[in-house]
Amino acid sequence: MIVKYKLYISIFTIWLFTISGIIGISSSYQDWFLQLTYLNLFLYFVLILFNIKQLSYKFFLAFSIPFFIGFITEFLGTNYGWFFGEYLYGENLGTKIGGVPIMICINWGVLTIITADIAKLVHKNIFVVAIIGAFLMTALDVVIEVSAPRFDFWEFKNTVVPLKNYVAWFIISFIAHLLYHQFNIKTNTKISVHIFIAITLFFAVFLFI
Repeated sequence: MIVKYKLYISIFTIWLFTISGIIGISSSYQDWFLQLTYLNLFLYFVLILFNIKQLSYKFFLAFSIPFFIGFITEFLGTNYGWFFGEYLYGENLGTKIGGVPIMICINWGVLTIITADIAKLVHKNIFVVAIIGAFLMTALDVVIEVSAPRFDFWEFKNTVVPLKNYVAWFIISFIAHLLYHQFNIKTNTKISVHIFIAITLFFAVFLFI
């Protein structure tokens, strides 16, 4: 039964957690919900795994590319100010290694997968797909940056997000996409679309609240 309806169960779960998160963070229980935000990111990863028809070691190899690219660039960013500018992570993204939350590395992987799936709906050429995927990741970062300090995710020095942050996001995301596509991983595009829309909507709502 679960296997037969797993796509519908997954989509329902995505939106249940997204809407609950929006309501919860907008309420007097904001702090409690924000402390659990990192679980939402992990949930997206689990749902991507849950909906892969043939899960193999190739997926984890492919996933490790954006994961470790994310960790290395974020480590150099938070500790030395490279790439993105001077910033530090807060306490609402879970356990850190070298100042970098593990969930941020998972987030790099999740965002690469979902934007890659969406990009492949537009074009089939890997180079073009990588450009589209990098653009989508950067556009999403623009939306997230506004709420990041408020949610105690991360904050830039003097609370100003430098332009080079977005330039770096695009370039690094493009490289991650190019390498990820070499493995030709088949994930569930419907799940990716719902996760992308859910993340975008979640942070877009808080642009106005």
